[in-house]
This record gives sequence, structure tokens and C-alpha cells, in this order.
Amino acid sequence: MTIDLTGGIDPERENVFADRPDDPEMRDSVSMWIFDDRGAVALPRFGIEAVAAQWHHRDHQLNLTLADGRAYRLREPGKAHSPLDEHGRPSVLGAGPLEFRCVTPFRTWTATFRGAAVETSTAALTRAEVDGPRADLEFEIETTMAVPPWIQGSLLPEAKALLDGSVEGDLMGGPRYEQLFRATGVVRVRGEEHAFTGSGLRIRRQGVRQLSEFWGHAWQSAVFPSGKAFGYIAYPPRADGRPTFNEGYLFTGDGELIPARVVEAPWLARVVPTGEDVSLVLESERLGRVRITGETLLATHDLTDRGNFPALQQTAVRYTWDGEQTYGMLERSSMRDKVEGLPARAAQ
Repeated sequence: MTIDLTGGIDPERENVFADRPDDPEMRDSVSMWIFDDRGAVALPRFGIEAVAAQWHHRDHQLNLTLADGRAYRLREPGKAHSPLDEHGRPSVLGAGPLEFRCVTPFRTWTATFRGAAVETSTAALTRAEVDGPRADLEFEIETTMAVPPWIQGSLLPEAKALLDGSVEGDLMGGPRYEQLFRATGVVRVRGEEHAFTGSGLRIRRQGVRQLSEFWGHAWQSAVFPSGKAFGYIAYPPRADGRPTFNEGYLFTGDGELIPARVVEAPWLARVVPTGEDVSLVLESERLGRVRITGETLLATHDLTDRGNFPALQQTAVRYTWDGEQTYGMLERSSMRDKVEGLPARAAQ
């Protein structure tokens, strides 16, 4: 068998909007998570949200963490880049210092950053301390897709039903897919140069996203050296007992994604800087129950008080599946009253 890296998706879906959409709430979004294969450098989410209402100044986010505990963080708007590449194709999404470029649809994407970010640490972020000096930061990364894309709601009928005209659909933000990849690149900060090979996850979304009713989630994904991979997104149980979105996949290294759902997820329940057990269990008709162990490292946390918005962790994880090890992603959030150990400034 062979791997269809398009997953049957029209390659035109990889293009960005060439012009500002008419709907002011429509957004164009690219984000990535990247981890080197030594556990020394991680980019636990960086991305651009280009919303039509602020089309020429786009919000962008950057997280960079290093093995010594340093963390670099950026949350601010940036001037839009031209969407057209040298061939006139709308393949570029840029904001200020950050740019994503689709070189070949569902094959190769690049990401570059040349600017500055706030220098802090994982320990400081667990205390909700987000300020610090700004440090010059650069990276150049090339990614090569390795696993078929996962379109949310495409694998399990019950998951698709929950996305159609529902709160979960509003949270997902319209047509969305994600795809695991291999990566090579270099990060430069504070006079240091960190060249690496590794892996990561790319997310592509175009649509209207509403987060006002967001009550938390768990999201994990990774690709292993052999080509095996997994991923899922799930929302916590509701107080009224109604079903919530829960869909994922297992991948054996060839063929298609195997539909699965998570039956044991590491919901965010307490604030732990690193070293927390975040193992999971996925269940599928074909493979039965599969347990993948995980431990957090190179973590970032967003615990500042934002009203009723959940506390958030975005982190690298060392995963092990049947003795094989890799580094992958975890993003999870919970309502603030369900998280132990929130610092005082985060709980106010």
C-alpha cells in the first residue's frame, strides 16, 4: 500500500485567501507544532489568525521552549504579508515577523520567523508571570508531510453529527484539517544556534470560529520514527451528560487513518511545570485498545485570568508506543474551577 498525503482533499484547499473575505468574522489560519528528535528544542504552537475584520494586522502567537527551562513567548498583531508567491499562487500567510509558505500542497511547507519575543521560563509561566525582556529570535524550518491529513468529523459518524450546527462545530471553526510531518530547521536565540531534525503537526483552517462557550479540551498527536502515528481531539464530559466531540485515529505507517476514539485522556486537572504523566488510551474496531504513554517536557502554560476562559497548557511530550519513542504535542484546557494549583494572580 501507499500513503495518500492529500487524503483526497483538493490541493486548492491549501491556498490562503487571496483577498479579504466579505464576512468580517471569517478567518484564515495556519499553525504548527514542532519538536526536535533529541528533546532539546520545541515550538509548542506558533500560528497566525488572519480575521477579515483586522485583515491587514493579523494576530500571531509564538511559543519556543528549550531544555534548560527557558521559554520565549509572543502574542501580538503584525502587518500582513502579500499572499502571492513568486508564481502568483496564494500560498503565503504572514504577519509581522512570522510567515508560512506552502511550497507544494500536502507535501512541503516552510515557516520562518525574524523578530523578537519575550524571554521567560516554564517555571515563571506556571506562576502566571508572562512578562520579561525581549530577545532577538530567528528560525527557518522546512516540513515534509508524513501522514495522511485528518479532517475533523470525517472518521466517526457520531463525531460528524456533533460538528454540524453545534457548539463543537463553532469551536472547531469551520473546515479544519491537521497533518503530521517530518521537519528540519534551525533556531537562533541569544547568540545560540540550535540546528535540528524532528517532527510536528500542521493545522489548516478557514472559517468562522466562536470560542465564547469553550469549556476545555484535550488534544494529542505524534508521529514515530517507524511511521506509526496517532491523534485525537476530545471535549470534556458535559454536566448534563450529553455526548461531546471525541474523534481520533491510529496510523500503522501505511494505508489510511484508522478511526478511533480516546477512552482515557489526561484532562488538565492541576498545574505541573513538566514531568507529568499524560498517557492515553485510544480504541478502534481494527486495533482494539492501544495505550500510549507520555510525559510532559518543554512546556508552556497560559494561566493568566481571562474571565471565564479555561486555563491552558501547550507542551511537548515524550511518547512511547510498543517500546518506540518520539516527541509530540499536547494541548489541553479546563475551566479554572477544575484546575488545582492555579497561582494567585491566575485565580483572581
